Amino acid sequence: MVEKMPYEFFKRAFDIIASVAGLILLSPVLLFVATLIKLEDGRPVFYRSVRIGRYGVPFAMYKFRTMIEDAETQGASSTSVDDPRITGIGRFLRRYKIDEIPQLINVFKGDMSLVGPRPQVKWAVDMYDNEQKKLLSVRPGITDYASLKFSDEGEILKGSDDPDRAYLEKIAPEKIRLGLEYVANKSLMIDLKILLMTLKTLFVRNINQAGD
Repeated sequence: MVEKMPYEFFKRAFDIIASVAGLILLSPVLLFVATLIKLEDGRPVFYRSVRIGRYGVPFAMYKFRTMIEDAETQGASSTSVDDPRITGIGRFLRRYKIDEIPQLINVFKGDMSLVGPRPQVKWAVDMYDNEQKKLLSVRPGITDYASLKFSDEGEILKGSDDPDRAYLEKIAPEKIRLGLEYVANKSLMIDLKILLMTLKTLFVRNINQAGD
Protein backbone atom coordinates (compact mmCIF):
# COMPACT_ATOMS: atom_id res chain seq x y z
CA MET A 1 0.00 0.00 0.00
CA VAL A 2 2.81 2.42 0.91
CA GLU A 3 4.51 1.82 -2.46
CA LYS A 4 1.28 2.47 -4.37
CA MET A 5 0.49 5.75 -2.60
CA PRO A 6 2.72 8.03 -4.71
CA TYR A 7 1.32 6.63 -7.97
CA GLU A 8 -2.29 6.89 -6.83
CA PHE A 9 -1.76 10.39 -5.41
CA PHE A 10 0.04 11.85 -8.43
CA LYS A 11 -2.28 10.14 -10.92
CA ARG A 12 -5.34 11.60 -9.20
CA ALA A 13 -3.72 15.02 -8.87
CA PHE A 14 -2.86 15.04 -12.56
CA ASP A 15 -6.39 13.93 -13.46
CA ILE A 16 -7.91 16.82 -11.50
CA ILE A 17 -5.56 19.45 -12.92
CA ALA A 18 -5.82 18.17 -16.50
CA SER A 19 -9.62 17.79 -16.43
CA VAL A 20 -10.16 21.30 -15.03
CA ALA A 21 -7.73 22.79 -17.56
CA GLY A 22 -9.36 20.83 -20.37
CA LEU A 23 -12.89 21.88 -19.44
CA ILE A 24 -11.85 25.55 -19.24
CA LEU A 25 -9.87 25.56 -22.49
CA LEU A 26 -12.51 23.59 -24.37
CA SER A 27 -15.50 25.47 -22.94
CA PRO A 28 -16.09 27.36 -26.24
CA VAL A 29 -16.13 24.01 -28.09
CA LEU A 30 -18.49 22.52 -25.50
CA LEU A 31 -20.88 25.45 -25.83
CA PHE A 32 -20.76 25.39 -29.64
CA VAL A 33 -21.38 21.65 -29.87
CA ALA A 34 -24.19 21.83 -27.30
CA THR A 35 -25.85 24.53 -29.40
CA LEU A 36 -25.57 22.45 -32.60
CA ILE A 37 -27.13 19.42 -30.93
CA LYS A 38 -29.97 21.47 -29.49
CA LEU A 39 -30.69 23.13 -32.85
CA GLU A 40 -30.74 19.85 -34.76
CA ASP A 41 -32.39 17.45 -32.34
CA GLY A 42 -33.44 19.40 -29.26
CA ARG A 43 -32.67 18.37 -25.72
CA PRO A 44 -31.04 16.69 -23.90
CA VAL A 45 -27.62 17.80 -25.08
CA PHE A 46 -25.76 15.29 -22.93
CA TYR A 47 -26.22 11.55 -22.78
CA ARG A 48 -25.63 9.79 -19.47
CA SER A 49 -24.77 6.13 -19.87
CA VAL A 50 -24.64 3.91 -16.79
CA ARG A 51 -21.28 2.15 -16.66
CA ILE A 52 -19.50 0.04 -14.08
CA GLY A 53 -16.59 1.77 -12.38
CA ARG A 54 -13.88 0.97 -9.88
CA TYR A 55 -14.75 -1.80 -7.43
CA GLY A 56 -17.92 -2.51 -9.43
CA VAL A 57 -19.65 0.75 -8.48
CA PRO A 58 -22.05 2.04 -11.19
CA PHE A 59 -21.76 5.65 -12.35
CA ALA A 60 -23.22 7.90 -15.04
CA MET A 61 -20.70 8.47 -17.85
CA TYR A 62 -21.21 11.72 -19.75
CA LYS A 63 -21.11 12.11 -23.52
CA PHE A 64 -22.55 14.54 -26.00
CA ARG A 65 -25.75 12.94 -27.27
CA THR A 66 -25.09 11.55 -30.73
CA MET A 67 -28.16 9.35 -31.09
CA ILE A 68 -31.91 9.84 -31.03
CA GLU A 69 -33.49 10.21 -27.59
CA ASP A 70 -34.07 6.90 -25.77
CA ALA A 71 -31.83 5.12 -28.30
CA GLU A 72 -30.84 2.56 -25.66
CA THR A 73 -34.41 1.21 -25.66
CA GLN A 74 -34.41 0.81 -29.43
CA GLY A 75 -31.36 -1.31 -30.13
CA ALA A 76 -28.02 -2.73 -29.01
CA SER A 77 -25.67 -1.02 -26.54
CA SER A 78 -22.80 -1.46 -29.02
CA THR A 79 -22.90 1.02 -31.91
CA SER A 80 -21.72 0.62 -35.49
CA VAL A 81 -21.01 3.58 -37.78
CA ASP A 82 -24.09 2.73 -39.85
CA ASP A 83 -26.45 2.59 -36.86
CA PRO A 84 -29.66 4.39 -37.95
CA ARG A 85 -30.10 5.79 -34.44
CA ILE A 86 -27.14 8.16 -34.91
CA THR A 87 -28.12 11.75 -35.68
CA GLY A 88 -26.57 13.92 -38.39
CA ILE A 89 -24.45 15.97 -35.99
CA GLY A 90 -23.81 12.78 -34.05
CA ARG A 91 -21.95 11.20 -36.97
CA PHE A 92 -19.62 14.18 -37.10
CA LEU A 93 -19.03 14.17 -33.34
CA ARG A 94 -18.29 10.43 -33.30
CA ARG A 95 -16.02 10.65 -36.31
CA TYR A 96 -13.73 13.13 -34.57
CA LYS A 97 -14.27 11.75 -31.03
CA ILE A 98 -15.70 15.10 -29.91
CA ASP A 99 -18.58 13.32 -28.16
CA GLU A 100 -16.09 12.00 -25.59
CA ILE A 101 -15.01 15.43 -24.29
CA PRO A 102 -17.68 15.64 -21.52
CA GLN A 103 -16.01 12.65 -19.85
CA LEU A 104 -13.58 15.20 -18.44
CA ILE A 105 -16.41 15.86 -15.97
CA ASN A 106 -16.24 12.22 -14.89
CA VAL A 107 -12.47 12.52 -14.51
CA PHE A 108 -12.84 15.59 -12.29
CA LYS A 109 -15.49 13.85 -10.17
CA GLY A 110 -13.28 10.79 -9.72
CA ASP A 111 -15.53 8.34 -11.56
CA MET A 112 -12.87 7.98 -14.26
CA SER A 113 -9.23 8.71 -14.99
CA LEU A 114 -7.65 10.08 -18.14
CA VAL A 115 -5.97 6.68 -18.62
CA GLY A 116 -7.47 3.33 -17.77
CA PRO A 117 -9.55 0.48 -19.22
CA ARG A 118 -12.69 1.79 -20.87
CA PRO A 119 -15.78 1.46 -18.61
CA GLN A 120 -18.24 -1.21 -19.63
CA VAL A 121 -22.00 -1.68 -19.35
CA LYS A 122 -23.28 -4.01 -16.63
CA TRP A 123 -24.12 -6.97 -18.86
CA ALA A 124 -20.56 -7.07 -20.17
CA VAL A 125 -19.03 -6.83 -16.67
CA ASP A 126 -21.34 -9.59 -15.42
CA MET A 127 -19.57 -11.92 -17.86
CA TYR A 128 -16.11 -11.31 -16.36
CA ASP A 129 -14.31 -14.25 -14.77
CA ASN A 130 -12.19 -13.80 -11.64
CA GLU A 131 -9.10 -12.79 -13.62
CA GLN A 132 -10.99 -10.26 -15.71
CA LYS A 133 -12.49 -8.68 -12.59
CA LYS A 134 -9.03 -7.22 -11.95
CA LEU A 135 -10.07 -4.56 -14.48
CA LEU A 136 -12.34 -3.19 -11.75
CA SER A 137 -9.40 -2.57 -9.41
CA VAL A 138 -8.57 0.71 -11.17
CA ARG A 139 -10.59 3.71 -12.29
CA PRO A 140 -11.83 3.28 -15.86
CA GLY A 141 -10.35 5.76 -18.30
CA ILE A 142 -11.01 7.89 -21.33
CA THR A 143 -8.17 6.18 -23.19
CA ASP A 144 -5.93 3.12 -22.95
CA TYR A 145 -4.11 0.66 -25.19
CA ALA A 146 -7.43 -0.84 -26.34
CA SER A 147 -8.84 2.58 -27.23
CA LEU A 148 -5.86 3.11 -29.49
CA LYS A 149 -6.10 -0.30 -31.13
CA PHE A 150 -9.87 -0.09 -31.63
CA SER A 151 -10.17 3.60 -32.44
CA ASP A 152 -12.46 2.61 -35.33
CA GLU A 153 -14.66 0.27 -33.31
CA GLY A 154 -17.78 1.44 -35.14
CA GLU A 155 -16.25 0.42 -38.48
CA ILE A 156 -15.53 -3.07 -37.15
CA LEU A 157 -19.18 -3.46 -36.17
CA LYS A 158 -20.48 -2.01 -39.44
CA GLY A 159 -23.06 -4.18 -41.16
CA SER A 160 -23.58 -6.47 -38.18
CA ASP A 161 -27.11 -7.74 -37.48
CA ASP A 162 -26.20 -8.11 -33.80
CA PRO A 163 -23.63 -5.44 -32.78
CA ASP A 164 -23.45 -6.66 -29.17
CA ARG A 165 -22.56 -10.20 -30.24
CA ALA A 166 -20.07 -8.88 -32.80
CA TYR A 167 -18.48 -6.76 -30.08
CA LEU A 168 -18.10 -9.78 -27.80
CA GLU A 169 -16.56 -11.89 -30.56
CA LYS A 170 -14.36 -9.39 -32.43
CA ILE A 171 -13.39 -6.74 -29.90
CA ALA A 172 -13.98 -7.68 -26.25
CA PRO A 173 -11.34 -10.45 -25.89
CA GLU A 174 -8.46 -8.24 -27.06
CA LYS A 175 -9.79 -5.23 -25.16
CA ILE A 176 -9.83 -7.26 -21.97
CA ARG A 177 -6.32 -8.61 -22.60
CA LEU A 178 -4.94 -5.12 -23.15
CA GLY A 179 -6.81 -3.82 -20.11
CA LEU A 180 -5.32 -6.52 -17.89
CA GLU A 181 -1.88 -5.74 -19.30
CA TYR A 182 -2.35 -2.10 -18.27
CA VAL A 183 -3.54 -3.05 -14.76
CA ALA A 184 -0.53 -5.33 -14.24
CA ASN A 185 2.03 -2.76 -15.38
CA LYS A 186 0.42 0.62 -14.64
CA SER A 187 2.73 3.53 -13.90
CA LEU A 188 2.88 7.27 -14.44
CA MET A 189 5.26 6.76 -17.36
CA ILE A 190 2.87 4.33 -19.06
CA ASP A 191 -0.01 6.78 -18.49
CA LEU A 192 2.02 9.56 -20.10
CA LYS A 193 2.97 7.30 -23.01
CA ILE A 194 -0.68 6.37 -23.65
CA LEU A 195 -1.77 10.01 -23.48
CA LEU A 196 0.87 11.05 -26.00
CA MET A 197 -0.01 8.13 -28.29
CA THR A 198 -3.69 9.10 -28.04
CA LEU A 199 -3.00 12.73 -28.99
CA LYS A 200 -0.89 11.58 -31.93
CA THR A 201 -3.56 9.12 -33.08
CA LEU A 202 -6.31 11.74 -32.86
CA PHE A 203 -4.21 14.27 -34.76
CA VAL A 204 -3.32 11.86 -37.57
CA ARG A 205 -6.87 10.45 -37.70
CA ASN A 206 -8.48 13.88 -37.91
CA ILE A 207 -6.02 15.09 -40.56
CA ASN A 208 -6.69 12.00 -42.68
CA GLN A 209 -10.46 12.20 -42.28
CA ALA A 210 -10.51 15.91 -43.00
CA GLY A 211 -8.92 15.08 -46.35
CA ASP A 212 -11.47 12.38 -47.22
